[in-house]
Amino acid sequence: MPAKSRIPARSIAMPLEHGAWGFLFEPLIAGLLISATVSGAFIAIFFVGAFLCRQPLKFVAGDLMSGKRLPRTAVAVRWLIYFSTIAAFGAIGIFFTVEPRSLIPLVISAPVGVYLIMQDASRKSREMLPELLGATVLASSIASLTLAAGQSYIFAGAMWLTMISRLIPSVIYVRNRLRLEKGKDHSLVWPFVTHAAALVVLAVLAFYGYGSILTVAVAAFLLERSVTGLSAARKQQTAKQLGVREVIYGVVYALSVVVGYYVGV
Repeated sequence: MPAKSRIPARSIAMPLEHGAWGFLFEPLIAGLLISATVSGAFIAIFFVGAFLCRQPLKFVAGDLMSGKRLPRTAVAVRWLIYFSTIAAFGAIGIFFTVEPRSLIPLVISAPVGVYLIMQDASRKSREMLPELLGATVLASSIASLTLAAGQSYIFAGAMWLTMISRLIPSVIYVRNRLRLEKGKDHSLVWPFVTHAAALVVLAVLAFYGYGSILTVAVAAFLLERSVTGLSAARKQQTAKQLGVREVIYGVVYALSVVVGYYVGV
């Protein structure tokens, strides 16, 4: 009888970080609500399946690279097959329903995806650069969704940039907030700079008609949250509490993009 893995199956199959789920669903929510199409549904299924593959693939690739076959490897392989089936279903739907132009963001992101898989296998996925690149890749879903609905390349790029302007500052803030809570060295400058830069980018997009004042307002709130959250006046939070709050902020941000698009504000 094969030995059982000491690692819970849920830890092998599912990402445990709340923020990772936000990075997946924020651009998908906004993209599907702005550009709802049958082909868009398949794009969303593909992204969900590919996202779910990453956690078990981390164990499978890492064990293969180290020449090990542990009890957890079999568990990871099983879940990887399940999630790959979801991604394959989405890919088949994309093949039959999506115009090639909609795949441009996926093609652009593919080399980064390969790099992230290598970082996962090397157990380096928690470093700053892989997290930032991972967020950027997941944000590309909104560009594919809008292109699938017949929107222009400029609009799709603006939507991608809009989501990046939320996710990148969030990653930098959360990393530094967690270091602060643990009494470690942290930066006050980079969270402020990235949030301020995002606010400027969103204001420019709104000025040229590719963004929303509502989104700019939410970004301004997130800038204020970044400043107070790293100050002496903050309330201490656990990693879980911080993650849940960021998911809520992300949903509000995504909805501001959607409402702004339809209301024209």
